[in-house]
Amino acid sequence: MNRPDLTIVVPALNERDRLPKTLDRIHGYLQECADWTSSEVVVVDDGSSDGTAEIVRALSFPGATEIKVVVHPENRGKGAAVRTGLGLSTGVWVLLTDADLSAPIEGLALLKAVAQPGIGSRAIERRLVATPQPRHRDLMGRVFNLIVRGLGLSGFRDTQCGFKLFPGDLARSLAAVQRIDGFAFDVELLLLAEHWGYTAHEVGVPWHHVEASRVLPLRHSSEMLRDLLRLSWWRLSGQLPTDPTPGFSRGADD
Repeated sequence: MNRPDLTIVVPALNERDRLPKTLDRIHGYLQECADWTSSEVVVVDDGSSDGTAEIVRALSFPGATEIKVVVHPENRGKGAAVRTGLGLSTGVWVLLTDADLSAPIEGLALLKAVAQPGIGSRAIERRLVATPQPRHRDLMGRVFNLIVRGLGLSGFRDTQCGFKLFPGDLARSLAAVQRIDGFAFDVELLLLAEHWGYTAHEVGVPWHHVEASRVLPLRHSSEMLRDLLRLSWWRLSGQLPTDPTPGFSRGADD
């Protein structure tokens, strides 16, 4: 079976108002971009209560892009939604992006250029950040990154930007063993990829802050700290899983 060149995974929670415009923009980009001759979009509805899945299923886009919708009956967390989407992907490459397109889809070309896992970043080229986050959100992000680096979990300056490109086999291997359901899942994905011998590249991408964040500062900060400590323990105690894909390669899929 021929695989599409690209799978785009979009985790979604109560996004019926934003997703039609987002998917229309993604479709328009893919229709015009010669890098991707075939593609699919996997929308994972993580227990929405606003009819997100129904509104996406009602959309119709001409061309080679297939839109798939999968629904979690109840909210399980963004990490769980990403795990589902990566696991259902079939593309040679897999892009993870947010439903609000804070990082515009046009930035995909910047990630593809590194020909390895490409990690979108708001920290290494701040001139590309057109609309910054509110100060308290920016401070939370900086403190989180200091903790991540202090625990030895990642050397990236921005693990949490929701714009990441993985070789398809790597994406599906990650989905098979990823355990974090909450917002610290990004750190787990990067930690596992490094543990398996991949060299990810942090790439500055255009970005603009979009309101209506799903992050609840007090609740999710404590959950993310707990999950970072779990990841640190798994790393130090040798509990990180090995790559489950037979005969895996550190390069992109052939």
